[in-house]
Amino acid sequence: MHFVKRIVAFAGEVFPPKIYASYAVLWVVALEGSLALTAPELTRWPVTARSMLGIVSVWLVLFCLRALDEQKDLDYDRIHHPERPLPRGAITARELRLAVVLVGLFLLSVHALVSPWAGLLLAVDLWYAHALMVLERLSPRVRDGLFLNLFVTYPVQLLLSCYVYVMFVTTHDLPLHGSAIPLILMFACVFLHFEFARKTHWSGSDDARYYSNVLGAKRAAGLVLITASAACALGLLLFRPWQVQGSAAIAAWLPLLALAFPVAGARRFLSQRVQSWPAPLALAFLASYYLALIVQALVLKPAMLS
Repeated sequence: MHFVKRIVAFAGEVFPPKIYASYAVLWVVALEGSLALTAPELTRWPVTARSMLGIVSVWLVLFCLRALDEQKDLDYDRIHHPERPLPRGAITARELRLAVVLVGLFLLSVHALVSPWAGLLLAVDLWYAHALMVLERLSPRVRDGLFLNLFVTYPVQLLLSCYVYVMFVTTHDLPLHGSAIPLILMFACVFLHFEFARKTHWSGSDDARYYSNVLGAKRAAGLVLITASAACALGLLLFRPWQVQGSAAIAAWLPLLALAFPVAGARRFLSQRVQSWPAPLALAFLASYYLALIVQALVLKPAMLS
């Protein structure tokens, strides 16, 4: 019982359930809706019980990734963030490892009954996240090279999108489709926009893990804008809103409006009115883009069939 209380307290501090649960809902539902639009074989797009399982699974895996990151960053946090739970002793690395193992076993058990292939992807994802901890201990280059580290670690996010895709096609008995590749890349760009934005600053200590320390503030800001623009460009190529007629065209073009947030962030940051890229605006782009994709799917899927 003491273990459970410590895990709950840890999650409440570094993994706010409402924020991450909202993110999991938006991610899974937006991706499923977008997949539905690119699947002409699908006559309707319902949110099923498996969709709910997908949301819970993504949320739990995100918790595991957060717990593993806390262990991986322990040495860094002892210097830069000693107030975090693990450095200050509010929880132990052993307890975090046990929580990850228990969550992993639960997910594997459930998916063995529902979708073994999807469960296998979750297992690979968690195994890969564990392997990264070992790799970063053995390789200072991977650990300290910011862009190399991103390249090596980002597959854990990609695998979650692949998991949602596999759950979707197995639920609706659909064939694998090549359009899923640019679609998953689109979702990757949305996340990378937030990742680059939260680590773009005008100034910072030399050993801080900021992309702006590597590229310079202006170039890092350009990368933040490029990833947001790339997500919207991929959306345009996939969904071709210019081909939609009537009132449904409003929903078709809606995702493009999310670009207002990166533009506003760039204006504030590049004018040096703020020292860091405004994180709320980066988060607003992510949330508004996913919400727009959901609305787009809700409106366009019935219109495609009428």
